Amino acid sequence: MSEELQQKLRTQLWTVANNLRGNMSANEFMYFSLGFIFYKYLSEKIEKYANQSLEDDEITFKELWNSKEDEAEELQKEVKKQCLENIGYFIEPQYLFTSIIDAINRKDNILPQLERSLKRIEDSTLGQDSEEDFGGLFSDIDLNSPKLGKTADDKNTLISNVLLALDGIEFGADEATQIDILGDAYEYMISQFAAGAGKKAGEFYTPQEVSQILAEIVSIGHTRLRNVYDPTCGSGSLLIRAAHVGKAVEIFGQEKNPTTYNLARMNMLLHGIKFSNFQIENGDTLEADAFGERQFDAVVANPPFSAEWSAADKFNSDDRFSQAGRLAPRKTADYAFILHMIYHLSDGGTMACVAPHGVLFRGNAEGEIRRFLIERKNYIDAIIGLPANIFYGTSIPTCILVFKKCRKEDDNILFIDASKEFEKVKTQNKLRQQHIRKIVETYRDRKEIEKYSHLAPLKEVRGNDYNLNIPRYVDTFEEVDEVYKKAVENGATSVLEPELEPWGQRTCYIADPEGNMIEIGSWNKPYEEKDLEGV
Repeated sequence: MSEELQQKLRTQLWTVANNLRGNMSANEFMYFSLGFIFYKYLSEKIEKYANQSLEDDEITFKELWNSKEDEAEELQKEVKKQCLENIGYFIEPQYLFTSIIDAINRKDNILPQLERSLKRIEDSTLGQDSEEDFGGLFSDIDLNSPKLGKTADDKNTLISNVLLALDGIEFGADEATQIDILGDAYEYMISQFAAGAGKKAGEFYTPQEVSQILAEIVSIGHTRLRNVYDPTCGSGSLLIRAAHVGKAVEIFGQEKNPTTYNLARMNMLLHGIKFSNFQIENGDTLEADAFGERQFDAVVANPPFSAEWSAADKFNSDDRFSQAGRLAPRKTADYAFILHMIYHLSDGGTMACVAPHGVLFRGNAEGEIRRFLIERKNYIDAIIGLPANIFYGTSIPTCILVFKKCRKEDDNILFIDASKEFEKVKTQNKLRQQHIRKIVETYRDRKEIEKYSHLAPLKEVRGNDYNLNIPRYVDTFEEVDEVYKKAVENGATSVLEPELEPWGQRTCYIADPEGNMIEIGSWNKPYEEKDLEGV
């Protein structure tokens, strides 16, 4: 029954959002609909908790607040205290979701009452341990926004219709506590909004399939993770997945965008994660690291691809970056994020992050940092090439980089080319469970599979001048021309047509829509020790 409820809830919630958003874009309306879902969830949760606390007193939450008995005031104080200590917030019955619905049915203008209700939730946490986790949660819900309608009546009608539609949906609270039905539906909503939000979607959502791969990789070798960290956590979906798979006790994250930061905190609470077990901070991870010298068992991330950062001189003495000897370029912060994450990784932990292919082969400062990580530190454990067009808003091919701090000197680097392991669904490429399993098992067992994976000794990597471009290590020689042709047909710009190099490699170059140069190449002969004589 739970799976049926799960799918039903997904469909109902999306239908509500899609049908009622009017002239607003999917991205704009997302925060209204998700915020109201969260409000309904908080209302139902506190009413259920308070009613259970009052069972011995033979009175309900609403009855107690309407009581004129002398002892009612003391009991009210005790119930409020228990709610704040155990679930982190408090809502008086008159501000519950059901009270708003009653007002709608009376044909009242509900906007002032609704605004007070949302503010009361935040205000209830002031001075409490949960203040940081609840403060400003509803700040993106502007009930006076002209996009909700031209007149006050128009706004009231639209919001009333949204709330009535949500009221007609059974969240299935009892079942949801077992398998996070509501949390899953919420995440589904985020993914649907992301699909319609264009390029900006990548700022706040990592596809579930990619999240699963990262989560499983960082959990290998751990019965239970002490903690997990994401420095660019977006909506928190990746963090939640990693914490769930790794049975993490504590969750930490940082998000630059204030609106997305609110979304992440809502997502945590909707997944039943207690406010005392997560810490999500708002701020620029690179410019203002919120976690100082703290280290984590698992680090996961999908940082913004090739974003700009200040690369200010002050960072030359910052412990996160100084050992590498060079700062990441101002216009491509990929290695700034990578070095930041490594700094926060514990000695026995695993880090897995998504990155554009450019980090594998770009030269100058990035080349020097890459050499430092390989030659000096031996931190790079695996490179996994993913299919193109699996992230919302961009078709560029991506890869997963896996890092460990305690590798042996003679350890090799595992290269996996999973770029052709997908199913095409409309305009998007999708990883299915069989593709995910193949990636994770190949990584876990460090298996060599023809035309799929290769274990490269460090001397081989050295022989390639620390270039980690996957085709240099995974032999797909006969397919280079075909891949090149398909890439150009799909919108890539041809820079150099396929040609056979004197050293035996078939190579071509293309540029993706964002102007990043990508090498497509392969060895037509296996690596041999003699190839590296004198290196």
